[in-house]
Amino acid sequence: MSAESALFERERSCLVVIDVQQYFLDKLPLHWREALVERIAWLMRAARLLDIPVIATAEDVERDGPLMPELERCLPAGAPPVFNKMVFGLWGQEDIRAAVEATGRDCFVLAGLETDVCVAQSALGLRAAGYQVAVVADACASPPPNHEHGLRRLEGTGVIRTSVKTVFYEWVRDLETTHRVRAQLNVPSPSGLTF
Repeated sequence: MSAESALFERERSCLVVIDVQQYFLDKLPLHWREALVERIAWLMRAARLLDIPVIATAEDVERDGPLMPELERCLPAGAPPVFNKMVFGLWGQEDIRAAVEATGRDCFVLAGLETDVCVAQSALGLRAAGYQVAVVADACASPPPNHEHGLRRLEGTGVIRTSVKTVFYEWVRDLETTHRVRAQLNVPSPSGLTF
């Protein structure tokens, strides 16, 4: 995101997908689960087509299981492997911090689980490190009422609350790019979103 335009710029962005594992999905209301994974996968595919780096984590893989396979398949070629995250805020783990720095990006767009713990702590850690940070509210979740608690926790911290649709249109910026990416995505819009 630039100070001049206040829009997310794809050349400066990195998408971070946090802990979308069956263990955490099983805590959510049943009707949230599929739509959430679908929105995150769609955002990951769009990032891949726009050459936006993606960093993905899974918390304590041995205990909580891997990143959802349908999301792992959406990682761009050459992306780092899914990080086995052993802290709540990803900035606190050396290998993930090094991957963040290695992107050369300064705007991090976060999606995943759980909004009030790992997403919030990761957002705050990245913000404290001097990065622009956005949390995609409709691509994050926690069991109710904790999703809203997590989003409220970030208010006033400089972390931006946004949506899948907003991020997509700010990344593409023009009709030609929009039509090209939508055609290359070759999948329907995520459930509940109108583009």
